[in-house]
Amino acid sequence: MRSSGKNRAGGRWLLLCVCALFSWTSALGSDSPQEYLNVRTDPAGGVIATARVLFPAGPEIIHSLLTDFRRWPELFEVRMRLVDLQVRQDVVTTDLRIEHALLPGERRLVTESRATANEGIVTDLVEGDFTRYHRVWKLSPANEGRETYADFELKVAIDSIVPDWLVALATRRELDAHFRIVKEKARARAAKSEK
Repeated sequence: MRSSGKNRAGGRWLLLCVCALFSWTSALGSDSPQEYLNVRTDPAGGVIATARVLFPAGPEIIHSLLTDFRRWPELFEVRMRLVDLQVRQDVVTTDLRIEHALLPGERRLVTESRATANEGIVTDLVEGDFTRYHRVWKLSPANEGRETYADFELKVAIDSIVPDWLVALATRRELDAHFRIVKEKARARAAKSEK
């Protein structure tokens, strides 16, 4: 019996997914051999991502980029828009709408972010179309303060029927793009501050 084109296409999709599964942990580029990004499904549900990224600017610049919440959508390739931003004492509450190819329509994500010691940032879920969202950045100076090592952790689960392994694949791609964009903006801001 001859296989249909649909079966061949399904087989290619499956092969692509299997290949991607084996590449979830990898080096992030050529800036430093210590960089990595690891994305995996969580047995409790959702996805866990951890990374170490070397940014080409000092911790103050990186912290200012990561806490410029009005411009957060510019740090991602995924389409998102900021609906509301509230600052109360040391807590920043953001209300985002995120469009994603895996999910129809927009997903709402409301989070609270707080600064921690050593230029760190912790962000937690308040409400929206997610069942879990916890993000941590820890920044430390490198190369005499001209660069920054950032340790990153994200635990996320979306209220959706999309399987976690597929969310993990998408998260891996999105974080690669996010880190690349932050590096580009950090380079530009560092060059501007040197003038």
